[in-house]
Amino acid sequence: MPGVLEDCLLDTRPIGVFDSGLGGLTAVKELERLIPNENIIYFGDTGRVPYGTRGINTIKKYAVSDMRFLLSFNVKAIIIACGTVSSIAIDEVRRITDLPVIGVVEPTAKTAVEVSKTGKIGVIATSATISSGSFQKAISKLNPDAEVIARACPLFVPLVENGYFGRDCKLAQLAAHDYIDEFKGRIDTLILGCTHYPLLRGVIEDILPGVILVDSGFETAKTAVSLLSEQDLLNTSGKGSVHYYVSDQTSDFERLAGIFLEHPVNGMVDTVDIEKY
Repeated sequence: MPGVLEDCLLDTRPIGVFDSGLGGLTAVKELERLIPNENIIYFGDTGRVPYGTRGINTIKKYAVSDMRFLLSFNVKAIIIACGTVSSIAIDEVRRITDLPVIGVVEPTAKTAVEVSKTGKIGVIATSATISSGSFQKAISKLNPDAEVIARACPLFVPLVENGYFGRDCKLAQLAAHDYIDEFKGRIDTLILGCTHYPLLRGVIEDILPGVILVDSGFETAKTAVSLLSEQDLLNTSGKGSVHYYVSDQTSDFERLAGIFLEHPVNGMVDTVDIEKY
């Protein structure tokens, strides 16, 4: 009965992905493309966004409750699609599970070092991530001679969460110029260290033409797929699905997620009281 044996080897448990809001959809979009058979549970903590301006203890508390919520679905792996949590609280998250936990810092730093021809790398992320020095340390470990310029961009997350991320958006352009004009002529590679930031890719590209942009959500998804494959955790049969959960109203999330993912998510988003976890 080869068909039965084959089915037994498939791991149909979902993959858990979480972020403070919309940003983690950059990882989900890539997962949908690379492993369309997989079921995914996505949690966006829209009621407590942004994380990047919070204190360290608050970030850790939020990360643990997000993690406990996803574990209630019997997931087979966790993707922390949040630069802030990956920088500040990944150890706390890993203490409460033996499952594979993939953060954004290492995969993104690795790609940046690989693609940079000059070793001059910029990092933009939330205030908490930049203060932690996580990307700077990861880059230095891989290339001690790299020159890293890091800048916190705290307005980017609320802009994205409120739908101000189009290439022609004047508010996004104004904020981006203020934050990243200093990188002009000084770097050849820029890490988008918060998973919200790739939604501003067009705005950033217009200010820094020719600079390679490294998308943290995209790189983390690729790394997660490789890890799941190595550990024989992939589901290679059937059509997967994504179910979305948020901690605030669903309407804005549905609208903006549909635009970014390029397919509707109406009816696929539920609200959860995350304070219970």
